[in-house]
Amino acid sequence: MGGDRIPWVKLWALIWAVMGPCFGDRWLPVEKLSPSTPIHRGSKESFSLLLLHNRLRSKVDPPAANMQKMEWSEKLAQLAHERAASCLMDNSSNGQHLAGTQNQHVGWNIHVLLDRSMSFEDVINLWFKEGQLYNYHMAQCSENITCSHYTQLVWATSSRLGCEKQTCTDGQEKKELFVCAYFPGGNWDINGKTIVPYKKGAWCSLCTSGRAGCFKSWDHIGGLCEVPKNPCRMSCGNYGQLNVSTCRCDCLPGYTGRYCQVKCSVQCLHGKFKEDECSCLCDVGYGGAECGIKVAFPFHTCDVQIDGDCFMVSSEADTYYGAKIKCQERVGVLAQIKTQKVQDILAFYLGRLETTNEVTDPDFETRNFWIGLTYKMSKDSFRWDTGDHPSFTSFAFGQPDNQGFGNCVEMQASSAFNWNDQRCKTHNRYICQFGGELGLKTREAPVQIPLPLLEILGVSFNPPLPQVQI
Repeated sequence: MGGDRIPWVKLWALIWAVMGPCFGDRWLPVEKLSPSTPIHRGSKESFSLLLLHNRLRSKVDPPAANMQKMEWSEKLAQLAHERAASCLMDNSSNGQHLAGTQNQHVGWNIHVLLDRSMSFEDVINLWFKEGQLYNYHMAQCSENITCSHYTQLVWATSSRLGCEKQTCTDGQEKKELFVCAYFPGGNWDINGKTIVPYKKGAWCSLCTSGRAGCFKSWDHIGGLCEVPKNPCRMSCGNYGQLNVSTCRCDCLPGYTGRYCQVKCSVQCLHGKFKEDECSCLCDVGYGGAECGIKVAFPFHTCDVQIDGDCFMVSSEADTYYGAKIKCQERVGVLAQIKTQKVQDILAFYLGRLETTNEVTDPDFETRNFWIGLTYKMSKDSFRWDTGDHPSFTSFAFGQPDNQGFGNCVEMQASSAFNWNDQRCKTHNRYICQFGGELGLKTREAPVQIPLPLLEILGVSFNPPLPQVQI
């Protein structure tokens, strides 16, 4: 760059500064503004803002394979109204959660104008234009420029939206405050670096099972993942009754499984027997199918730390039950992914790990990773290894689909590390989790299974593979 030519990035930054200060997601300075009468969104204008968000989300470049269709949320609109009415004097909503959810954060886009020269639609389009300065492959914006409004607007898993506008006064000067709330929030980072907002690929090619439909309006460039409408296609054995409202079998006493096809019993020596789970919840320091094996507290490393929990990615491969035992021997559990935040960060980390070819075990069969979710026969549903029902899932399109044969869940590389139900005898790498409330109180031991069935599942009593330092 030479002469009197001004770089286009600096010119854009200058225009941005003239138009007014903008604030994105978690970096929100407090301004001493006084609120005046709030401008409530009417249903027509709310619908217009929603349509604009979905239209812009369908125009990202490179194309998004997992971009979800947004829906309007009155709860989020109320949160946006409360924040706008405070004129940024109250930042208490920075870490806000949406009622009825578990640790799912709300994301924010905020913009302040010195006059009324722009509409709400103009402001949203301005947020989207930040994408011109965003390098998807580098997962970063141009130097000294913010793109956090753009990345939150096009965060693939943010599926609900609420916005509000407020006129604030600063002495004799009036300012327009524009606020949009997103759920689940985005702009997550790993090791101080924000991860990419979506997975690139053909439109709707990586939708989760919960959003297997592909929505495309006449003014959309690409498709958006939306909630499908699928009927039940199953029957129940052993005189079980099909609940058509939940697509689950209600089994007679003594029978369990997705189709009421299995019986189960087990005794626990140092732990609690969970009849509904057909398993033992072992006391601290004990493992094994009957909680009869004394284990010592091990050493483990932390590859990724999220909200106080440590996640360790193995370099070795094993069957599901073999991986589960190895995590228990380290006084941990197979990873429990209970929020979109954890899913996004782990998927990003594993995606980068794949390119480094960090595999030391030649017996691995796939590029996938076991997590601690299995199909529990007695509950006719998937459960975490600690017995908790999953309030959050991220199954890939068309999954789960193995109809009782693929009872163990993996993060599948070919589906952007969304989940797939797989045969438990498959050799995968795995992710152990430590810290928080996991592995510190009790741990669930593997179900006591007859030797022939253990052999079918791939659990061997031969000497284990040499331990790999992780």
